[in-house]
Amino acid sequence: MRELWKVVPLVLASVLAVTALAQDKKESQLRTVHGTVVAKQDDPIPSAVVYLKNLRTQTVKTYIADDAGHYRFSGLDPNVDYEIHAENKDETSAKRTISSFDNRREIVVVLKVDKKRSEK
Repeated sequence: MRELWKVVPLVLASVLAVTALAQDKKESQLRTVHGTVVAKQDDPIPSAVVYLKNLRTQTVKTYIADDAGHYRFSGLDPNVDYEIHAENKDETSAKRTISSFDNRREIVVVLKVDKKRSEK
């Protein structure tokens, strides 16, 4: 019985190590999408609002572009499709899809705001 108590801590330590490695691997597979919001003439648009929609859950995250028109979303599930677009005043960009089949961990998308936003 004493020998069993010597083995239990080793088994427990092994299980914890494997769990930690699996968690690190999962986190390293998360994706990031970033880019710039630009106008028709490719000038950056500061303070444009970027919308990222999770097509599985239908939840939407927003990001306000910085002074250089840059935006960034991180921690994205690689097994989910996303839809992204930007809006500024009464104009919008085309909606772009970020596919779960795209295996890049870092995706760059330039969003050109050049269309009048339709009213619903």
